This record gives sequence, C-alpha cells and structure tokens, in this order.
Amino acid sequence: MKISTLLYSLKQGLKNIQRNLLFSLASVGTIVACLFLFGIFYIIVNNFGSMMRDVENTVAVSVFFDEGLSENQIKSIGEQIRVRPEINTMDYISAEDAWEKFALQLYGSVEEAKEAYGEDNPLADSASYNITLKNVESQKELVGFLESIPGVRMVKSSDVTAESLASLNVLVGYASVGIIIILLLVSIFLISNTITIGITVRKEEISIMKLIGATDFFVRAPFIVEGVVIGLVGSVVPSVILYFMYGMVTEYLLARFPILNGIISFVDSPVIFQRLIPISLILGIGIGFFGSIITTRKHLRV
Repeated sequence: MKISTLLYSLKQGLKNIQRNLLFSLASVGTIVACLFLFGIFYIIVNNFGSMMRDVENTVAVSVFFDEGLSENQIKSIGEQIRVRPEINTMDYISAEDAWEKFALQLYGSVEEAKEAYGEDNPLADSASYNITLKNVESQKELVGFLESIPGVRMVKSSDVTAESLASLNVLVGYASVGIIIILLLVSIFLISNTITIGITVRKEEISIMKLIGATDFFVRAPFIVEGVVIGLVGSVVPSVILYFMYGMVTEYLLARFPILNGIISFVDSPVIFQRLIPISLILGIGIGFFGSIITTRKHLRV
C-alpha cells in the first residue's frame, strides 16, 4: 500500500466516524459494554478457576499397603506412583505420624493417648501415601492404576467430590464460550450497522470513484479503518476501567469482610490483566475489522 493511499484511508475513516458520530458512539458504547461484561466474566472465571484449583488440591487420594510390607517395598510402590503425570503432590505418612495425628485429634496429646492404649500403636499398619492431583478429572484413572499395584491394600478417594468438580468445570467452560459468542455477535452487528450507514451516505461518491477506476480495496479501506478505530477505542476504555476497578473491589471486599481472607484468594491484578488487556485489544480490533469487511463486501457492489 502506498503511503498516500494509507493516509487517505486513515483520513477518510476518521471523517466517516465524525460524519456518523452518533452511530459511531453507539458502536463504541456497545463494544465497551460487551468487552466490559466480557472482562468481568473473564475475571470471575479466572478467580473461580483459581479457587477450584485450590479445592482440587484438597481432594486427596490415600494409598494404604498390605500388612507386613517393608519400608523398601513401600518406597518401591512410591516410585511407581510418583512418575504418574496426574500427580501434583505426594506425601508419605508413616504409621507413627498417623498415630500422633490421631492422638492429637482425639485426646489432645500423645501422652494421654498412650495412657489409654499403652505403648502399642493401634495404627501400626496405617502407613500411607497422601496424593493430590493436577486435575481432579483424572482421579478415576489414577485410582484404577493404584489399585492394580501389588502390595496396595486399599485406595481411598472422594469420587463424588471429584465428579462434582469436574462437572462444574465443564459447565463453566460451556457457559464461557456461549457468553463470549453472544457478545461478539452483538458487537459485530452494531459495527455493521454503523458501516452500512456510512456507505449509504457516500453511495454516490463511491459510485463515481468506481466509475473512474478506483479499486475495491481503495474504496473499502476507509471503512475498514473506521471499524478498526471504533473497535480499538471500544477495547481500550473497558480495559482501563476494569484495571482500576478490580484492585479497588478486591481491596474493599477483603477490608469489609475479613472472613474472606481465609476463604477466598483473589488472583493478583498483574496476572489477570497481562492476558485480559491483549485479549480485549485483539477482540475489539478484530470485531471492528471483520465487521467492516463483512459489511463492505455486502454493500459495496456498485
């Protein structure tokens, strides 16, 4: 593209916005609203996902061994388990550790428990591996593998919790895709209407340009510029608003409801916006570009 053509397209594209200022503002407003809602939804989904990962890390699978197994045999079983890709963390809990934990929970001290049970450890065969998963959906497959290992007496797992979390993750995924598609379609529709009005206003001028040999690209370029500028402005505004709003809202919630500090861990602002801002810019510019391309192809047949 020649520099003169580029400058002409930019100039005419900005003029089109000025000529149809009300419709341009309506399109910008719609994109701002759509991307603002998208941003809020993105923030909620990210924080929800972070909370779900925290919950998943508490869903543990416990592996218990046959009676009389030696420490080396237990260690060998652990080596087989540790290489599995599903494993997030794996801790060995000896029979002594299990007994101390039981004593503290039930009696408050190990000494009192020993007075009740004597020197015998009632949990002598309760050594285990406590395992958390990277993805709770892989629990069933891992449990099947664990039960097949020689020397494993029992595997305890939270099947209902795992299935519930997996179903919830799938539901959130489908809802995310559906909402994003709806928002994109609404934005494209509004930009298409704005571009259509601009084409209608300049219909006679465009016809003359075509008659004297102007290429399709030369005619379409200003409208593409118009759509891209509208999309760019419409994506910058909600990104800025959400950036400042997220920090204020999270600080307010944690200050107003201190109990949330031990329940909810909000994702840090930089982590959220290092992805959200580029995504919003790409969506805004993409909406403007494709909306104008679709519209000009439909209406610029003169």
